[in-house]
Amino acid sequence: MTMTSELRKIQTQGVHQITITGADRQTSIDFWEGVLGMPFIFDQPNLDRPTEGHLYFDPGDGRLITIFTNEDRKPDPTHVPEATGSLHHLAFNVSQATFWQVPKRLDPRGVEHTGPVDRGFMDSIYFRDPLGLRIELASYRFEPPEGTRHADVMIEAHRIRVERGDHHIDKDHLADAIELLVERVQQSLSPDRGPRNPY
Repeated sequence: MTMTSELRKIQTQGVHQITITGADRQTSIDFWEGVLGMPFIFDQPNLDRPTEGHLYFDPGDGRLITIFTNEDRKPDPTHVPEATGSLHHLAFNVSQATFWQVPKRLDPRGVEHTGPVDRGFMDSIYFRDPLGLRIELASYRFEPPEGTRHADVMIEAHRIRVERGDHHIDKDHLADAIELLVERVQQSLSPDRGPRNPY
């Protein structure tokens, strides 16, 4: 593909919202707030279809998960198709403290789940919502250094992994990436910041 001076990017700055076609109103409230703890923050008609509701939930970062509801639609747990071009799953961030409580909080509801899955740089648990959509609860195994983001650590860990010829990102790549970022963004009076042994 040839590039011309007329081609310009449309620069995104984060996810604004994710909107899902839901079933009835109460099922949506019971799942998004009653299971996942997302505050129900906004409620109005669907402006494109006045016979439907449009519910808004805060997933924890001030962004939005919105659900179109219709009292004629009932929950159907049949798995949502995962064909090419379809949504495979939605992933939500949880703290490590919450992550390890997830099975104990899903089991009493009779919800089937994978249990903890080791992803190297994070831990994951997968289950389905009442409408068959795969949900992932993910918890990073690291905190980024002050002034950086998780994405900054991930790209550096990726570069380290590739340079070493390793299969996937794991804890040692993350630790080395964090050390590299601290040296890059945080100042020190020491002329040599290399490792030492004071023992």
